[in-house]
Amino acid sequence: MHVIVDSDAYSSDREAVQRLAPQPCTIRETGLTDSFLGELVSKHLYDAGVLDMPRLVERLALTGAVLEEVLAFLRKDGRIEVLGQMGQMGQTGGQMLRYSLTERGRSAARDALSRSGYIGAAPFPVSTYRSLIKIQTIHHGRISSSDMHKALTGVVLTEGMLDQLGVALNSGRAIMIYGPAGTGKTYVSSRLIRLFAEAIWVPHAIVINESVIEIYDPQVHQRLDDNSQQNNLMLNEGIDRRLLCCKRPIVITGGELSMEQLDVRYDPFTRQYQAALQLKASNGLFIIDDMGRQRMAPAELLNRWIVPMEEKRDFLNLGGGRHCELPFDLILVFSTNLNPLELADEAFLRRIGYKLQFGYLKPEEYEKIWRQESERLGIPFDPLLLRYVLQRLYASEGMPLVPCHPRDLLNMALDRQRYMGGSGNLSPQELEWAWHNYFVQLDFS
Repeated sequence: MHVIVDSDAYSSDREAVQRLAPQPCTIRETGLTDSFLGELVSKHLYDAGVLDMPRLVERLALTGAVLEEVLAFLRKDGRIEVLGQMGQMGQTGGQMLRYSLTERGRSAARDALSRSGYIGAAPFPVSTYRSLIKIQTIHHGRISSSDMHKALTGVVLTEGMLDQLGVALNSGRAIMIYGPAGTGKTYVSSRLIRLFAEAIWVPHAIVINESVIEIYDPQVHQRLDDNSQQNNLMLNEGIDRRLLCCKRPIVITGGELSMEQLDVRYDPFTRQYQAALQLKASNGLFIIDDMGRQRMAPAELLNRWIVPMEEKRDFLNLGGGRHCELPFDLILVFSTNLNPLELADEAFLRRIGYKLQFGYLKPEEYEKIWRQESERLGIPFDPLLLRYVLQRLYASEGMPLVPCHPRDLLNMALDRQRYMGGSGNLSPQELEWAWHNYFVQLDFS
């Protein structure tokens, strides 16, 4: 599903991208070689059998002018043949030429597929991609106090914490958020991307010495409708079609994170390269949640980020002794339930820059969240019921007030009410039942 965005919100950024990556009209302007594009077109024809020009344009995200040049190259080399014209209703004599591979072309396509299994849009040259990342930087330092309040509307945070977050985001430095479980670290971190509403352009893939690395990931990048990109067969204006207009990405990874995911990965079965997670998060937000719970030692994971954090560039390993340097342009957030000093020494923590502690709530803050959750669930706010929960349950057991508790306790109480066939206001007994099922009970007598 595409989201329509107001063009005024990103017109200046769009102009910069337009100057850097205008629509290519020749093979030379794509930054790719005729042999590379010839192999890619051949792989598409091998995959589909027969394709006409509109389908080639759609598959390769190139203009008809560029593809005409590639097809002429392939035809001269004896790798493709032009079939009879096909009309709209399947009748010959129409205006649409169709293309297929010759036997020589099929052999060459199989050879190309044995070296690279990539069959997709034409990739973007890595040299231009470096410049694209830089002009779309997320470190523009334009966040204000009012922006913070607007983006985190409905989130119960103190003024001091809001200001700390805003200053940290403007700094361009990495951020560590720490505190007990359930205090809203992940929830707040994931909402920070709302502060960066500008559209960015993301390539389907990039090419590094003819190794194609897929960048666009529909699970990470949310497409936006860019009305200026018209689907015209011979369009030679606008931004390069190999770039997709998207929201700034957010990548959140937790205990499942492995060191392999932080480098370019090659799949020998598909013969394709997959981008590192931080590369997919370029110009966006990368949150490492549950820091210290990963498979590798915390020091190993943190050491991976020393050079990127300090030099704003990352060195990716492509295998076979090949490396590639790319800008490290993202906001890196570490979130942990552990004491930061258990994860790294003070010398390393100084490199992170901002350390923000999330703690337990005060009663009035807890009440705000309880009210919000009651409204969200469509149940009336009962101050007497809340007083019962705070005094009879929390105070008597010495339990700290945690932001996630109102949501969980109210939902569990409603679960029981529905099971018992009840309705209306929740009772103290239903909240007490939820309490004893939510927290671990250590009384085995």
